[in-house]
Amino acid sequence: MGTTQLETVPEPKYWHLRTVLSEALDSEFSVGEILPNERDLAARFGVARATLRQALEQLELEGRLQRRRGVGTTVAPPRVGVAVGSEQHVWPGAPGDAWQPTDCVTAAPPAAVADALETGHEVPVHTIRRTRGTHGQPVAAELLYVPAASVPDLSAIDAPAGAARARAVLRELQRLDLDGQDRAVELGSVGADDAKELDRLPGAPVLVVTTRFYALGRTAAVSVATYRADTCRLTFGDSGGVEIHHDPERQAS
Repeated sequence: MGTTQLETVPEPKYWHLRTVLSEALDSEFSVGEILPNERDLAARFGVARATLRQALEQLELEGRLQRRRGVGTTVAPPRVGVAVGSEQHVWPGAPGDAWQPTDCVTAAPPAAVADALETGHEVPVHTIRRTRGTHGQPVAAELLYVPAASVPDLSAIDAPAGAARARAVLRELQRLDLDGQDRAVELGSVGADDAKELDRLPGAPVLVVTTRFYALGRTAAVSVATYRADTCRLTFGDSGGVEIHHDPERQAS
C-alpha cells in the first residue's frame, strides 16, 4: 500500500488514518508482530507524527494494538472471554471463583467506597487485592473492601497478613447471608499499581466494574475490579449479568 493522501478527507485526519491502519493490520501484519517506528509510519502515510499517535491511541483503545514495555507497538491478539457476572448472587471467594487473592491490608478506603460502606472516611477496612488471568495473560485486578463489621469473628492471630489473611476474610464473608448485589461499569485509565499487575502502561484504558454486596440491610463489601479494555468486551444479557466474550470474528493475519 502506497502513501495515502489525506488532505481532502472531510473527517478528522487521525480517524481516517485509523481506518487505513486497521485495514493494513488485517492484510499485512500478524498477531504479535511489531509495527514500524512512528517516523517510518508517518512518512508512509504522509501525516504528521501527532496525527499518527492519535490514530495509534485509538486503535489501542479498540484493542487492535498493544504497547509493550521494551518491545514497542504490537498487533494485539483477539479478545479473550472472561465471565464477570452471573444470574446467581454469591460472595467473592465462593466455589468456582476465578480470582486469586494476593494480599490483604487494613487501611482507610477511598472516600467513595467509605461512603458506600458508611464506615467514615478515616475508619480502616480490610482491603483485599486479587488478580485474574485467562489464556495465560492477566486480564483484571481487584480491590475488595470489607469493613470489620462484616467479619466480626475474624481472628488476626491465625492469618496476620498477605494472601492467607485475604483467604481468611473471604471465608468469613461466606458466613453472611447475601441479600443481593449490583454493578456499575465505566471507562477509566489504569493507575501505576494496577498497570504493573496487568502488564499495561500507566494511563492505558481500562474498564472499571464496581460491585456492591448487600447483607443485613446494608452494604457489606465493595469490589472495584479493573479490566484491560484492550482485552475485554462487555455484553449485557436479559438476566442483567455481565459477561466478557471472546471475539472470534476479529483476526489479524
